[in-house]
Parts: sequence; structure tokens; C-alpha cells
Amino acid sequence: MPLKIYNTLTRKKEEFVPLKKGEVGMYVCGPTVYNYIHIGNARPFIIFEVVRRFLKFKGYRVKYIQNLTDIDDKMINKAKELKIAVSELAEKFIQEYFIDADSLNIEKADVHPRATEHIREIIDLVKGLLEKKYAYEIDGDVFFDVSKFKDYGKLSGQNIEEVKSGARVEVNERKKNAIDFVLWKRAKEGEPSWESPWGNGRPGWHIECSAMSMKYLGKTFDIHAGGSDLIFPHHENEIAQSEAYTNQQFVKYWMHNGYLNLNNQKMSKSLGNIMRVRDISQKYKGEIIRYFILSAHYRNPLNFSEEQLQQAQSSLQRLENAIFNVKHLLKQGKFRESKDKDDELIFKKRKESEQGFMDAMDDDFNTPIALSHLFGFVREVNIYLNSPGSKNKEILEGILKFYQELAGEVLGIFKDFDQEESFQQEIKKLIEKREQARREKNWIESDQIRDKLQEKGILLEDTSDGVRWKKI
Repeated sequence: MPLKIYNTLTRKKEEFVPLKKGEVGMYVCGPTVYNYIHIGNARPFIIFEVVRRFLKFKGYRVKYIQNLTDIDDKMINKAKELKIAVSELAEKFIQEYFIDADSLNIEKADVHPRATEHIREIIDLVKGLLEKKYAYEIDGDVFFDVSKFKDYGKLSGQNIEEVKSGARVEVNERKKNAIDFVLWKRAKEGEPSWESPWGNGRPGWHIECSAMSMKYLGKTFDIHAGGSDLIFPHHENEIAQSEAYTNQQFVKYWMHNGYLNLNNQKMSKSLGNIMRVRDISQKYKGEIIRYFILSAHYRNPLNFSEEQLQQAQSSLQRLENAIFNVKHLLKQGKFRESKDKDDELIFKKRKESEQGFMDAMDDDFNTPIALSHLFGFVREVNIYLNSPGSKNKEILEGILKFYQELAGEVLGIFKDFDQEESFQQEIKKLIEKREQARREKNWIESDQIRDKLQEKGILLEDTSDGVRWKKI
């Protein structure tokens, strides 16, 4: 089936047809680097990186841009609080962001543009809007005149009158209209600023993303993504200023993820219920957090709780155990050349699961359904592994490839697919030590080693052919 994406702009699923055959341009709103990211921030970063992974898996050449907002009011206020320069604050939390992103197995974008490194492009864009009469300048501030852009509100579905009465509009008595938004802010004492035709100042938030996305992806590109909280006003304003400047469509497909709640309450600094990724990862590894995020459809709300993370941990362990046991059999090197009915059945089940996984991802990136196909196949794999007799090498390698590609490469829930090599060596040494204790009739030590292995999730089977073990 063809890939379909829910487009916020049209409010329906559409078949994905890129502007250039075989190529995709994708821009994702990144972090404002004034603090550590929280679990709500992490949701879009993980989700849209999986979108990128899946597009690449399907054979597209993807140019993926994720910006870093390193100048805005939050940055300035935080720097003042810490009594450091805004640039110093930005450098610290850019590095902290990448540490957290790496722990979540989020691959770096092709470009991570910073707003402060694109002031020239921003000024050129503002100048163009002034020349086209879509903007006006008052005492060093430049505003976008919303009344001049007839399609304002097409992304959020709001009309201008509704927006005028909304609470999220910046109050500024010098603006022509209450809903006009700032493109360039005149300098205030003690704040970072840059020279411009309107005097020293700094860019508004919305204009930064338009300038950077169009620089790297062109005047029109395929996918722009972010959280639902960005639909209005941020993405709405991006569309207005970008299309007013170019007189052509800005983005073909708009994607937005649902909110993440904490214990059924919306995360809020005022409520003090913000959960930082750095803190969560002290107890749960990044792949578990990532699995949790992917366990719900990206457009649906998701509730974060300790119980949900524990469930994610148990689920991921089931996948890891199956993979571990397949690798263990491959390392033993005892195979049969011919294929029997069990081999034919597991091969058929693998193909069915692959197709189910791909169909789910093609249906607007339905990761919970995709995960269900991985687990459905785990049941079949365990039945196959526990059946008597040696196994066919080609079948085992096919099982491994299934999980390496779909769970590893596409979903990214296994950071290092071969990371258990040292673990296997440790298990082997413990088993050899136990065998030595048994030969010496040291039953206490033998039992102690067996218990230690069981704590590590290793089940031993003493057979006439020697000791067999598997992960449980």
C-alpha cells in the first residue's frame, strides 16, 4: 500500500508524493536551548526521527533539518537568572541536548542550524516582506501585517476575528492590529543584538524557522513537523510570512504530534510536574523511554507514568530475549542443512509480520500496530526455538534480520544491536566456573553460580550433551 500521512493543513490522510521523486525535504522544530529537555519535548524528536528512518528504509534520500533556537525571550531571561551570557547558556544546553538525544538513540539531523548563525538570511527575509508591503516598521520593531495575508488561519482553522479575541496574542499597543506578530525586535539594554536596516535588534521567533528551513530545503519543501502546541501561532505565522515572501506554497505536508500528559495531567512548569529526560534515564535506559513514546500513535495524547515505563521495560525485554536466544544458537554453530515444516512455517510467519509492520507504518506511521507485529512474531520465534532438534542457519539469520531492520533500523529501539557480545562472554565464563565446581563436587558454589545466572535472566538446562542455556 502507498504511504499515507495525516496532513494538518487539509485535516485528512493523503498519499505521500514528494516534490522530487525519491527525495524528501523535512524540517522539524528543535529545542529552545535554555534548559534540559523534558519527556514532552522528547516525543516529537523521537517520533519524527522515526518518520525519517522509515522514509530512508523505503529508499528515499532524506534531507532532515532540525533547528536549535538559541536566541529568544526564554534564553535571555534564563541567562539573566544565571548571570551568564546568552551564548554561554546556548552552548551548554546544546551539548546537553545532544547527550540526551543520544541516550534516546535519536540520530543527528543532516543540519542543526542555529538562529544566531542565520541573522543575514533573517534580515533579508524581513526586508523582502517590507518591500512587498506585508510588514511595517515602528521605532525599530518590524511587524507582519496579518490583514494583508488572506489565507491566515488555514493551518489552525481559526479565522482572524477568533484570533483577535484569543489569549495567546502578544499585546503591543504600537501594532496596527492586535494579531500582527513581530519579525524583528529592537534592541533592549543588556540584551544580545545585531545590526539591521532598522537599527540594532534581534529576530522574532517565527521568522527564524522560515529563514532556516527555506535556506536548506528551498522555498517549498515536503514535510514540516512539530508538536500540536506549535500549530498556532508558530506554524501559522511561518506559513503567512513564508508564502507572502515567495508567493508559493511553503510546505506540502504538515505533521503534528499529540500532547504528553504526566499522570493524566498536562505537563506544566506552574504545576511543577515537568519530567526531564536526564532524570528519567537514571532509572530507565533510553530505549525503554523510546519504546514508551512509540507505544501510542503519534497524533494521540499519551500519558506518562511509572507504570507505563515499567510496562515498556517488560515489553522490550521480551523482544531482547528472543533476539538474544537466536544469536546464541547462531554462535553455537550447530545447524541442519535441510528445512522442515517448522522452518517453512516460521518463514511464512516472518513474511506476514514484515508485511503487517510495513502496512502499519505506511498508514500514517502507526507505530503501536507496527510493534504488535514484532510481538506477534516473537511468539512464533519462541515456539520455533523451543521445538526439539537443531535449527536451520538461514532461518535463524532471517529472524535476526527481521528484528535488526524493523526494530533496530526503523524504530530505533535497539541502540546497539550487537551490544550483548561482552554479556555472552561473561555468561560463558560463569558456566565454565560452575562446571568446574560440579567436577569438584562443590555443590554450594555450583548452586550459587546457578542462582547468579538466574538473576541475570539465564536459564540453565543440564543435558546429556552438556549444559544448554537461554535467556528468559
